[in-house]
Order: sequence, then C-alpha cells, then structure tokens
Amino acid sequence: MNIHLDNVDKTLPFLENGVSQIAYVVEDLEATVEKYHTLFGIGDWHFYTYGSPLLSTMKRYGKNCEYKMRVALSYFGPMRIELIQHLEGDTVYTDFIKKHGFGIQHLGFLVKDMTLALLQAKEAGLVVTMEGGGHGPDGDGYFAYLDTEDILGTTIELIERPKRRQPPEKIYPAQ
Repeated sequence: MNIHLDNVDKTLPFLENGVSQIAYVVEDLEATVEKYHTLFGIGDWHFYTYGSPLLSTMKRYGKNCEYKMRVALSYFGPMRIELIQHLEGDTVYTDFIKKHGFGIQHLGFLVKDMTLALLQAKEAGLVVTMEGGGHGPDGDGYFAYLDTEDILGTTIELIERPKRRQPPEKIYPAQ
C-alpha cells in the first residue's frame, strides 16, 4: 500500500510495512491511561515528556521552536498505542484540538532512513508540519509529521526509532 499523489510520478513507500502506531491526543493523560488499563487490560504504559531536554531538535514548519508534550506508550497486540497530552507551544496537537477536539490524531509508520523519507516527502510536495529528534540515549531517534489530513483523512507520522530508549519517567501500573 503506497501513497500516490496526482502530481507525483512515483508512489511513496511510507505505508509499505503497515501502521506501526496509532496516536490519540487526550485531555488528561493519567486518567486516560488508567481507563485503558482498567477497561482493556492494556499496559504497561511508559511515560515520557518530549521537549527540552529530551529532544535536541524541535521544529515547526522547518523552523526551530520549543514545544512540550507528555506521552504514554504501550501496545495492544503488535500495535503500539501512543497517548499524547499537549503541554506547551504551537504543535500539531493544538491544531488538532482546535479542529477536532480530542481523539485519534495520527498514524505512525516506521522508516529506516529518515533523511531519505523526508526527501521523498518533499519531492512529492508534502509539507513537514512538526518534527523532533535526539530522544535516544545516543542522540538518535527522529519523528516527523506530514500534512496529509486533507489527502488521506489523517496525519502521517514518520518514525525512526532510536536504537535504545531512555528510561521512562514512570511505568503504569507500578512494577
């Protein structure tokens, strides 16, 4: 399955390995995590605050900026679920909340080479609305949101996972 735009001579490979993550923007992260765990047994949840100092790179429409969000990550089956609570700054999450309220904000797709994926997106005329990286202990890991809502009905996030993860701030339920 590939994205194909009318003005592009070739298809983009972003979707070829399927959806790896579904993300919801939520009003209250702690309460939502507790509901998912109580109702569906989903957990363990790993909590992180993305922003400075965890992210060494933060951009909005290609310009350096500051933003902050708190996330909780878990799995249902092989699918990673990400719950996001916006904390600070102009973000894709504030755009989504203004337009839709809270709910499913993006689908995430793993890429092996973010530089190549971003070049392909640019060549296809897709705009990167927000990006960030450096959240792995070795300074790797990167994510980029593409302006695809009008084309596909949702935002696409390209994800290059770090080789290792930072220890979570919190795990729910407590170990």
